[in-house]
Amino acid sequence: MIVTIDGPAGSGKSTAARGLAARLGFDYLDTGAMFRAVALALLNRGIDPANHVAVEAVLDELLLDMPPGRVVLDGRDVTAAIRAAAVAQTASKVAVVPVVRRFLAAEQRRIAEGRDIVCEGRDQGTAVFPDAACKFFVTADPRARAARRFRELLDKGESVTLEEVLASQHERDTRDTEREDAPLRAAADAVVIDTTDLSADDVVARLEEIVRRCATARL
Repeated sequence: MIVTIDGPAGSGKSTAARGLAARLGFDYLDTGAMFRAVALALLNRGIDPANHVAVEAVLDELLLDMPPGRVVLDGRDVTAAIRAAAVAQTASKVAVVPVVRRFLAAEQRRIAEGRDIVCEGRDQGTAVFPDAACKFFVTADPRARAARRFRELLDKGESVTLEEVLASQHERDTRDTEREDAPLRAAADAVVIDTTDLSADDVVARLEEIVRRCATARL
């Protein structure tokens, strides 16, 4: 059974997806980590994401694996390396490259095949798994989303203002929603959940209830 959770940055979808997978006993697929892995591969090779021909050549030789809780790139564990700031910045540029999105969509389908899995990202319920058994779109007020990210960055010791985070978030949202290939949007059959005033536990509980109903209906 495939469950998809899409939504913008700071909406709480990653926390919700991990929590839901744990409660259900499902695997969890962090598709954002896959984009970061591609970004790292380009950085290591000195490739500009805007050079689509060079990017495609890298993808042709790329070996990407997603064991539980890990990211393995070309046989090397890069779980920690993909969290670097430079990788995150490049990943946002990589995410709008159509050939990258097509490559990773195929990888995501390969990884999810035959598994009970929660797939979290921005196009899982629309472009990657349009026939998923249960779909969610998680969102929140823009300022609440920015505040969450702001707190995360402060906890990491980064020096940034809330307004800077809000501006960066707006830029990312614009790229995600306006890109030509698989833009960020809720699938027509997705359950939309606004997390602005919900705790992480409340969100997971609501998702779990809906998924279990969906699973029962499939029997």
